[in-house]
Amino acid sequence: MRSTIGSSSCSTPARIDVAGYLRRIGYTGTIEPTPGTLRQLHRAHLLSVPFENLDIALKQKIVVDPESTVRKIVEQRRGGFCYELNGAFAALLAALGFRVTLLSARVAREDGSFGREFDHLTLRVDLEEPWLADVGFGDCFLEPLRLDERNEQEQVGRVFRITEVENAHLLEEKVGANWKKQYCLTLQPRQISDFAEMCHFHQTSPESHFTRNSVCTRATSDGRITVTDTKLVITRNGVREERPLAGREERDRILEEQFGILLRA
Repeated sequence: MRSTIGSSSCSTPARIDVAGYLRRIGYTGTIEPTPGTLRQLHRAHLLSVPFENLDIALKQKIVVDPESTVRKIVEQRRGGFCYELNGAFAALLAALGFRVTLLSARVAREDGSFGREFDHLTLRVDLEEPWLADVGFGDCFLEPLRLDERNEQEQVGRVFRITEVENAHLLEEKVGANWKKQYCLTLQPRQISDFAEMCHFHQTSPESHFTRNSVCTRATSDGRITVTDTKLVITRNGVREERPLAGREERDRILEEQFGILLRA
């Protein structure tokens, strides 16, 4: 089946294994392009496909090519980072008849400033109203958010909001009594190739946090499981447990047992 990604008017098709992709995320529901289907697909993806940057430490080049990423997700049962995961998810949604637009976002830093343009790839999905979908930001919203909604949006015990600031949209999550910035985005349609330079930066530059530490993380039915080079973190029903790892051998064993990832350097 052919799918179109990029801006809503993009004419470049991506050939992907739709049936295999749906099996990979364990999705057996309706494929009609509705808000309900979008929510179910979004949740199923986050529960099945991890956010991970393991290829960077292995010096295996990551490219912004949805066809290759879908094969990586489906055939190798791997995950990826934002350019891979949201690029692939956009291809899947388009193949199912959704109208998808790629958007550029700038991720918030600890000091409150934001990263460069194309720092993050996120998605706009237009149905009766526009939705913000994102399966490539790690620990964030489990189901898509209403892009035009300015009130708080609560899901699974977490609260998010989208506000307009300086010709951009700001995504924030409520943490205690405060709002924590996640990223800001513009609604200008982008092509997948627009993200190639920053994808290269994030896997090669010592300034990128992705080159400093490997991570593999996935949402679970009651929380999240995360493994880095040095620790294992499991969150269940809001309770966080963290322990150090004995070494690379234990990390690789956890990757295989908990994520189905068998690394081959």
